[in-house]
Amino acid sequence: MDSILSILAPMILVVIGYSVGSTKVINEGNEALVERVGQYHRKLRPGLNFIIPFVDKVAVEETVREQVLDTPPQQAITKDSIPVEVDAVVFWKIKELEKAFYAVEDLERAIEDLVKTTMRSMIGQLELDQTYSSRADINRHLLQELNEATANWGVEVLRVEVQEIAPPQEVLESLAKARAAESEKQAAISEAEGAKQASIAEAEGTVRSIEIISKALQEQPNSRQVLQFLVTQRYVEANQKLGESANSKVVFMDPKALTEAMTNLMDIPEASDGGNVSHSASARDH
Repeated sequence: MDSILSILAPMILVVIGYSVGSTKVINEGNEALVERVGQYHRKLRPGLNFIIPFVDKVAVEETVREQVLDTPPQQAITKDSIPVEVDAVVFWKIKELEKAFYAVEDLERAIEDLVKTTMRSMIGQLELDQTYSSRADINRHLLQELNEATANWGVEVLRVEVQEIAPPQEVLESLAKARAAESEKQAAISEAEGAKQASIAEAEGTVRSIEIISKALQEQPNSRQVLQFLVTQRYVEANQKLGESANSKVVFMDPKALTEAMTNLMDIPEASDGGNVSHSASARDH
């Protein structure tokens, strides 16, 4: 009996060891690659898998879940020769583990370098203002370029987001001054346009007023006296405004000349009216 046990014990240990060595548990969300005699043999899926000890070897076990790569800020030059610092975050996942493991040496570093070079190339095709207004277009083009480049690596880039595009501080200050100057220019243009429209409206109103007054005077028998009165009133108002103005001037006039001018404005008989007046006076004398 003892001799039988001594023979079976090593065999049992060998079987146990073989069973342990031939089983491989792959966690959910991961995959593994098996090499047989140094060559790729097959892929292990999540769960319990069996391999041949001493012949098969698990070369790599890697996650196939979505991963995040945050690239550090880097220098880029825009189309209008302005240096900027730009960084991005990339969401990616492994679709074919055998390609990701055998086609490229360091997958994550390769993706990071590819993102950097592609992003610098994209920024170099745009002016600084376009980099702010075309952020969605930049993300879309980056995604397309990265997927085309990583197709042979068994990788799918799911999403790319450019986080920040930061020009130097002196460039920001120059842009702020330029925007302020542009705002002042637009305000001046708007003010001038408003003054122009007001002048046009005032001129149109004056023309309409003159037309109304002219029509009214044509219907009045004493139109000349009414016109003289309106002219005199305008003259007095103009002198009053001149006196109230902050830039008003002191005007010295001969009182006699001023009185004669006002009298002439108020009552300057026309030649035809003078004849009528003389005729009436003669009639009264008779």
